[in-house]
Amino acid sequence: MMRCIAVDDEKWVLDLLVDNISRVPFLQLVGRCKNALEATELLHREAVDLIFLDIQMPGLDGIQFVQSLQHPPMIIFVTAYKEHAWEGFELAAVDYLLKPVSFERFLKACNKAQELFRLQQKTPATKELPPSFFVYVEYNQVKININEIVYIEGMKDYVKIYLTTAPKPVITKMSLKALEDKLLPYRLVRIHKSYIIAADKVTAVKRDLICLGAVELPLSESYRAAVEAVLPLNK
Repeated sequence: MMRCIAVDDEKWVLDLLVDNISRVPFLQLVGRCKNALEATELLHREAVDLIFLDIQMPGLDGIQFVQSLQHPPMIIFVTAYKEHAWEGFELAAVDYLLKPVSFERFLKACNKAQELFRLQQKTPATKELPPSFFVYVEYNQVKININEIVYIEGMKDYVKIYLTTAPKPVITKMSLKALEDKLLPYRLVRIHKSYIIAADKVTAVKRDLICLGAVELPLSESYRAAVEAVLPLNK
């Protein structure tokens, strides 16, 4: 499953995009936005693999929005203006769709994105673990062995790192997103806006809860697809 968002300032176009997305079995819509600022805020909250993006929007346009992202997801431009096609491809867009877009053409663009997504995600679970990384704790650098991580809890500007080898969590000033970007390729998966877990420490799954021994953590529906890619959950 690819997690995607749709961004367009025209409601009827946005409704049509959302309907098309719902018809593609490998797409999961995690948000719809009417401008680039809403999309920016959503990207801070949600993991997104693909954006269906209009270009001509008030304020920050689609091109400027993509240029503002440090690590943009895959982009499929959906616009009424063909003169921006070259700029779109310079930004390595997966595809450039001209309105009105038939569903057949829409699906072709989605299939291209899926192929690229598969290449990007190829065998992530077999990647060898790095031995460790360091975090600051009260002006000291503390070594964290990744294979000792049980789970990580986000608390605004801080995170708690729970380890198999320590009775208390390591608390450091860092965003959960920063750790997510560093650790997700290594069988650590985000299950909730506040939690990242080590897949190999999971002992049970109870509907909307994931158990790590005696610890039970909530599984958010918006992260279920990512968890199912790592754990053999029953649907």
